[in-house]
Amino acid sequence: MKWIEAASYGEMSKIAADLFIDHIQKDSKSVIGLATGGTPEGFYKELVKSYEAGEISFSETTTFNLDEYVGITEESEASYHHYMKKHLFHYIDIKPENIHLPNGSAPDLEKAAKEYESKIKEAGGIDVQLLGIGINGHIGFNEPGSSFEQETHIVELTASTREANKIYFERLEDVPTHAITIGIQTIMQAKKIVLLISGASKQEAYDRLRTGQVTEQFPASVLHLHGDVTVIYTGVS
Repeated sequence: MKWIEAASYGEMSKIAADLFIDHIQKDSKSVIGLATGGTPEGFYKELVKSYEAGEISFSETTTFNLDEYVGITEESEASYHHYMKKHLFHYIDIKPENIHLPNGSAPDLEKAAKEYESKIKEAGGIDVQLLGIGINGHIGFNEPGSSFEQETHIVELTASTREANKIYFERLEDVPTHAITIGIQTIMQAKKIVLLISGASKQEAYDRLRTGQVTEQFPASVLHLHGDVTVIYTGVS
């Protein structure tokens, strides 16, 4: 595991974006895994800047997002479909058919999860996966106690996760109780993983990850078992 301390949030975002840009420039048909939330917003701004500067094209790139809430439509402003359009997809030349997010409003969620997993496998797996970390150590929406052997599945969100995400909703009661998420096994099959950690609220998660102890009660700890992980952090030490 490689640790990079950034001097600022902007520098963290730039370092991470450069890793992805470099990969796509070398292989235009890259399959990249994407994350949502507050931490990656600067990362997406850097990707858009690079595209607008003519440094990169996403026309042959395929994307898979980590997760989506259950029970809200793609059109909802709280959905991750909306988030990705707002922060990235509206501004680059990626083909709509190459964009993939879990279907949290599918009538058969278990079937939707299996189909999403199949699509990832059909694409050859993830080349570079972006991750954030929850205050309880979740990656994707794999909450504490999630099996390291799980593929894409439905998960019940913890109270702390729903509390952290209520800023995207009018009331806590509006935050979905479940999500569909890529599993830890699927994440670990990515060839390269980039984890972003930013801000004082993530201090405890950062400290726990630094110990190197691997346990399903702290999902991010599984990353110590992967051969190519870069952790870029700021404001936590």
